[in-house]
Amino acid sequence: MTFPTAVNDQITDTVTQTNVKVLGDAPAVALGSIYQSLANSTGSAQQQLANSAQTATNQGVNQLHSVDAMAGAVATAKVAQSDVPDTMQALLTALKGAKD
Repeated sequence: MTFPTAVNDQITDTVTQTNVKVLGDAPAVALGSIYQSLANSTGSAQQQLANSAQTATNQGVNQLHSVDAMAGAVATAKVAQSDVPDTMQALLTALKGAKD
């Protein structure tokens, strides 16, 4: 049983309908917010994965470009550890002595 009030019945009906609509829309709005948050997280993960893939590709290309340099460095290290430098130094000394 309703009591008579100083507020028009149309106003109270409108407020009641608005409240019902807000309560009815709340689950949909909450799910929309969750889906939006999930999409944002997925997008961030994809971006990080793309960055990692680009980094791995760059590292592979850098290694491909450094193969010749590495081969030269290994060969130089092997020559430096042998007796070739001493032999070459002795030959240079002998050649300088013969020139004088």
